[in-house]
Amino acid sequence: MVTPSYDTERFWTIPNVLSILRLLGVPVFLWLILALHADLWAVVVLALAGLTDWLDGQIARRFHQISRAGQLLDPAADRLYILATLIALMMRGAIPMWLLVVLVARDVVIAGLVPLLRTRGYSSLPVHFVGKAATFCLLYSFPLILLGHLTEGGWTVARILGWALAIWGTVLYWWAGLLYCYQTWRMVTSTPARSQLRSTGPTEGTDR
Repeated sequence: MVTPSYDTERFWTIPNVLSILRLLGVPVFLWLILALHADLWAVVVLALAGLTDWLDGQIARRFHQISRAGQLLDPAADRLYILATLIALMMRGAIPMWLLVVLVARDVVIAGLVPLLRTRGYSSLPVHFVGKAATFCLLYSFPLILLGHLTEGGWTVARILGWALAIWGTVLYWWAGLLYCYQTWRMVTSTPARSQLRSTGPTEGTDR
């Protein structure tokens, strides 16, 4: 069975610490934007989230710190951040309901693939470049959209650029989702189910 490649079994790596910091920033952001209405500080937290998302990937690849835990932690942190930010911005009136529905629907589709993957011995799919590009666009769109929402007139450049990134990010997010669906279909049709593996023994080309 082919599994995502990784360099280390260690949990405490710099990329994983950055992902954890991104997760810890979620309640801080929600507190700032919903409780305090400290929008400028909320923008700073969002910008730092986007920066850490870029940095952890760069550091992991350059210094060979791709870990098994990181392959699960990084996308989980990204999805939680995106969901929390969407809900908060919708509650503040910065984004419409349809954007939240479209992006959450994609994650629901991906979550539905997990039971199929587990029947073939997989716990998750490797992160695709298109998925990372989508996350990058979305994470960078949110602080710009919020900046454009700060004043009555809005910051025109920030608002336009933020929505351009949000729309591109949404398209790429669904494109990546369809690619994951295709990958799952390929795995399901080409890999024996776990019950078959237990009854017939190990099959050539698998590692479980």
